[in-house]
Amino acid sequence: MKRRHFIRNTALGTLTAAVGTDIVFGRLIPEGYSLLAMQDPDPFTLFSKDREMVILNDRPWNMEAKAHLLDDKVTPNKYMFIRNNGLIPEDIDVKSWTLTIDGEAVKNPKTYTLAELKSKFRSHTYQLTLECGGNGRSEFDPPAKGNQWTVGAVSCATWTGVRLRDVLEDVGYTDKAIYIGYHAADVHLSRDPGKEPISRGAPMAKALQDETLLAFKMNGQDIPLAHGYPLRLVAGGWPASVSGKWVQRISVRDRVHDGSKMTGDAYRMPCNPVAPGEKVKDEDMCIIESMPVKSLITYPRSGAVIKEGRKLNIRGHAWAGELEVSKMEYSIDFGSSWDSCSLEKPANRLAWQHFSAEVSFPKKGYYEIWARATDSKGKSQPMLLPGWNPKGYLNNACHRIAIKVT
Repeated sequence: MKRRHFIRNTALGTLTAAVGTDIVFGRLIPEGYSLLAMQDPDPFTLFSKDREMVILNDRPWNMEAKAHLLDDKVTPNKYMFIRNNGLIPEDIDVKSWTLTIDGEAVKNPKTYTLAELKSKFRSHTYQLTLECGGNGRSEFDPPAKGNQWTVGAVSCATWTGVRLRDVLEDVGYTDKAIYIGYHAADVHLSRDPGKEPISRGAPMAKALQDETLLAFKMNGQDIPLAHGYPLRLVAGGWPASVSGKWVQRISVRDRVHDGSKMTGDAYRMPCNPVAPGEKVKDEDMCIIESMPVKSLITYPRSGAVIKEGRKLNIRGHAWAGELEVSKMEYSIDFGSSWDSCSLEKPANRLAWQHFSAEVSFPKKGYYEIWARATDSKGKSQPMLLPGWNPKGYLNNACHRIAIKVT
């Protein structure tokens, strides 16, 4: 009995020291109970996110915005989706952080400190659209495995960094260079140091684009930890999984990169259409590159009620991967007819575009407003779900909101 009291008193003393004050009624704490003060902060506080954000997973963290939260022309951190594959790295030491460029197609591998990257190379700033390849997965039937994203796994923040091209040219690569692959500091869910949670990449043509950055700032501030602090690869217009967070090494490959999440059905689509639920052979899967044309109504929020005789102003964003959006339309009669929206030019290549329109309704009742974007090659969003695929990627069906006129 004395030993039990000793252990309990010791544990209570440890808790008191951790909390920083006396725990009133501490001797009455049930066995096995964890004090709230000792628990991790909630994810909204932890990641500085708005409390209307939706948590899809906590191991690893995955979180999306609701459509109306994405109304800003430049997405602030509080509304930016989180897509992780592993555990966020801990105890980051910026002073000792380095980036190594190596691989089969590199002449002389080099390692740079963050300070060297910032001082040796010119900085550039672009507004870049990042969208999870699985955005819209929740609509597929039969259901596809993975986080059941609705429409909010997309963002368009301003990123500042050095061009990956400039760094690759400083290192020097051979004519055998085909692909780059990134390697990062995040930790596999198993905590096995020999496993990478994700190691994706892109062809050299994408790596060498002006807008492909090794970024260290987001919206003019240090990149938030959940989004890749202190260094992130950003390749707008392609699946956001290409934009590796917490990057420490980039390999210049003489083959298509074969890192984690580059094979099987990860971020790959059937090269040809398949029937819903059909199994697809690995050799019949193609890597996702440029994202398809898509749009999102951000105002008003779905379910809005307006009075009869009033017009409704709508607005939102549209994007088309590597391409530009050339036309934006809306429909209030389930796609039977379409009216034009005003469409702004992008802030720069690979940034989303903003649209707006003034909508009139013929009488009282229930309506749906559908939005449809068309890219610069004349390809439009499908009105409903596009072809099924095993992982539920690239759902670019028209976004719809409900409106009631009273």
